[in-house]
Amino acid sequence: MIATLSGHVKMVTANSAVIEVGGVGLLVNLTPQFAATLDIGAQITIHTSLLVREDSLTLFGFENSEAKALFEMLQTVTGIGPKVAQSALSTYEVPEIVSAILSENLGLLERISGLGKKGAARLVLELKEKLSNFTPSAEKIGSSRGASWREQVEGALLNLGYTQRDAISTLDQLSAEIADEGPTPEISVLLRKALQIRGRSL
Repeated sequence: MIATLSGHVKMVTANSAVIEVGGVGLLVNLTPQFAATLDIGAQITIHTSLLVREDSLTLFGFENSEAKALFEMLQTVTGIGPKVAQSALSTYEVPEIVSAILSENLGLLERISGLGKKGAARLVLELKEKLSNFTPSAEKIGSSRGASWREQVEGALLNLGYTQRDAISTLDQLSAEIADEGPTPEISVLLRKALQIRGRSL
């Protein structure tokens, strides 16, 4: 399994790049957004997922481990392969997809090319429970044990790609929602609630 690649960018197209590693040029499929950030000659490290078939080996590249993890998780859903999974990441950012699934925002998911209404419904049905524990920044949350729950959740939202303005707005709504719930829930529960709030605002 090829988990990461480190090398020089030799060529870039709208949705792929050739990365030279040890004198060998490897073709990596990318989202258009990620491909647009690459410069010829730049030294980069990217996260990768290898698709093995009888007649081919195909590499998909990602800017971070969160995108890779979601790409692979999407493919566990019935009827969804790498093409639709990459289409999802080309259409939305990771936090938007997670939020849409947790909040059952089928209208947003249906906009993903190749998915459709039935596919969107399957995404929610098969991934909602799994994504309730999908906390890409858990290791960073855990490292800030002394921080308040607001600081920890804000840090997680920022690491998921949200702006500080959106994170603060979400935290204010979250504070109001949990005000009468008694003891403050676990950070993973709070983050899930925060993502659900973001999903309702999409």
